[in-house]
Amino acid sequence: MKVHILDDWFDTLRGLPCFEMLAGHDVTVWTDHEPDPARLAGRVAEAEALVLFRERTAITAALLDRLPKLRLISQRSVYPHVDVDACTRNGVLLCSNMHSDTPSYAAAEHTLALILAGYRQIPQQVASIRSGGWQMGVGRTLRGRVLGLYGYGRIARAVAGYAEALGMRVQFWGSEAGRARAVADGASVAESRAAFFAGSDVVSLHVRLKPETRGIVTAEDLAAMQPRALLVNTSRSGLIAPGALEAEIAHERIFAAVDVFDTEPLRDASHPLLAHPNVLPTPHIGYVTEDEFDLQFTDIFEQVNAFAAGAPIHVINPKAG
Repeated sequence: MKVHILDDWFDTLRGLPCFEMLAGHDVTVWTDHEPDPARLAGRVAEAEALVLFRERTAITAALLDRLPKLRLISQRSVYPHVDVDACTRNGVLLCSNMHSDTPSYAAAEHTLALILAGYRQIPQQVASIRSGGWQMGVGRTLRGRVLGLYGYGRIARAVAGYAEALGMRVQFWGSEAGRARAVADGASVAESRAAFFAGSDVVSLHVRLKPETRGIVTAEDLAAMQPRALLVNTSRSGLIAPGALEAEIAHERIFAAVDVFDTEPLRDASHPLLAHPNVLPTPHIGYVTEDEFDLQFTDIFEQVNAFAAGAPIHVINPKAG
């Protein structure tokens, strides 16, 4: 099959062991991002299968309607960026392994890294010594502090294990069902939403972005956080009400460490989440490791090969077939 891989910005996949799984296909790898549906359609006009890098490209009806040869989209995890109805209407099968038993340990590790870097001022200390200075301030210790995890999914539980190993106290908040699971597992759940935000030294978000969770963290929630508290978001920016984090950061009362943004790639250096000294930003690298890519794309390439063999797996829209 003619397989086109989108948005492999650093041409990483060709160097991974899993890439050999595509040896029997005609593979094109695109190492830049093309947001315009018409121009993207021109690039991939011959594609029979598209391989997606998570949510980097939106698969819209405007794109799909221009790709009559396309028969498969292969990706991993959730698919809010894919117009499933348009896929079905165009006869395009969407296959996506939901990896129900495997957390992204890379994302959990990056969450911990942001917490440590924020509390110990690591970026600022590195910048100071590299510019000929020495210590630029005094960091804080995590042991004994309270980590509030919003969400009780696989990544949140992995982060909880790391935090407890550092001697932090962990409490959870989230949906009623999530809180019930946490209680059943013997985890600590805050007495109330207000107590969760006010009582956590660090709040880290671990919720999937869905219509019902968009804007679930409000300006009032952020205002309830204690002075010098740290908000960490390695999930999705849309979980926070529009403009709420920027407004709260402008008050210079709390700190933030964010890996996700409303617009990606975000290249506006003047944006408050990039420019404000109280914010530690990273460019959506929570899951970006060689190990995680090899794990994810093994699943994705298995789906390509299964489709080519006439026995597709992890099918989201079987009516398309």
